Amino acid sequence: MFDEVLHSDVIVHAPLGLSTNSVEEEKIVWAEALAAMPDLRHAVQEVVVDGNVEMARVVVTGTMKQSFAGIGAAGRSVRIDQAVITHLRNGKVAEAWEIADGAAIQAQVAPD
Repeated sequence: MFDEVLHSDVIVHAPLGLSTNSVEEEKIVWAEALAAMPDLRHAVQEVVVDGNVEMARVVVTGTMKQSFAGIGAAGRSVRIDQAVITHLRNGKVAEAWEIADGAAIQAQVAPD
């Protein structure tokens, strides 16, 4: 699926040190995310398209089973809002910006 929607040289700007510079790097980040949160889900709430720019508002949920992106595993569920802005080239994502509140995730998994 990644190869169908992302250019091989895609640049993804992401919080928590998760930025990537190729589709192969992006695949690794996603594999690590799914290993940490097997129930990871992205529910698209809204999409706006303007030429070669697409923007989406997404609700991200999952349960931290192991550490990921510097966030310790706590077995707790997280829910955050995320915004994704993409620039397309020939119908595939060439560059993306993910805007999410990493501190909100950390607060949700922190021990009481």
